[in-house]
Amino acid sequence: MRAAGIRQFGGEVEYLELPAPRALRAGEVLIDVRACGMGNWDDIARAGGWDLGVRPPMALGVEAAGLVAAAGDAAGGVRAGDPVTTHSLPLREQGSWAEQFIAAAAHVAPVPAGLPLDVAGALPVPALTADQAVTDALDVQAGQTVLVNGAGGVTGGILVQLAVHLGATVIATASEHSAGHVLAMGAASVVDYHQPDWPEQVRQLAGGGVDAAANAARAGAADAMRAVRDGGRLATITHDPPDAGRGISVHAVEVAPDGARLARLTRLAAEGVVTIDIGGQYPLEQAATALAQVERGARGAAIVLRPAGSSRMAGRPLAQ
Repeated sequence: MRAAGIRQFGGEVEYLELPAPRALRAGEVLIDVRACGMGNWDDIARAGGWDLGVRPPMALGVEAAGLVAAAGDAAGGVRAGDPVTTHSLPLREQGSWAEQFIAAAAHVAPVPAGLPLDVAGALPVPALTADQAVTDALDVQAGQTVLVNGAGGVTGGILVQLAVHLGATVIATASEHSAGHVLAMGAASVVDYHQPDWPEQVRQLAGGGVDAAANAARAGAADAMRAVRDGGRLATITHDPPDAGRGISVHAVEVAPDGARLARLTRLAAEGVVTIDIGGQYPLEQAATALAQVERGARGAAIVLRPAGSSRMAGRPLAQ
């Protein structure tokens, strides 16, 4: 089986030939992968900083979209040929950067008609993370004012869109280059995070502080907290939660697989409520190049791998 991954933790990402997937167990599905997303979390896994449940040599990747090749017993109605997407951990055998991926059936969601598989493959981790931050950690309600710090990235953009969808007024931080894009996603105001007094600017815009803040900027949680009113809420997805103070509740959000939640999010994506731009599509042989682009930043766009394709397919849209 063609794959991309590592031979040892900390090693370079490379093209791999791995054994074909094992026989399915109850509650599992085998996916013929058409597109798989990637993010900075994959580089953390490459370095050994995120335990995915298996050890090298291994394919990397924790999210994928494709067609169901086979379903084990008790697969919850998932059938061969169904277009699906998933974020599934711990890994059952190998990561998703491969021609086929074994996932827990409970972590799988259908891909609605009209949603391209490259978008569906890039959706699970950022969308689940954003939804768990906005709905679970922050309990965002209509009429509240919400800060999204780091709105120019993929997850940050979804945080903006979900908070707006829930009826909140969103104040976002982004670079000057990304401000127009963030406003187009529904933010009421955008503050340049390069300005050292941006938390004070946010407090002024919010009339004394936001009700809740979602931090998606590296090392940005403490600054985001400065913009929150006393008794408000802060959620950070960057593993740097500050100490609680001023009655502010602080939550560190780590993405969790959830097929039912993902199904709701894919429906929102099909309806255009949640959008992801695809900034590049690469074959497995160019996975290292693709991950390097993720680390450099893709201006708020997602990068996907196409295990079923080849280098001549890069840059072409992937339909169901």
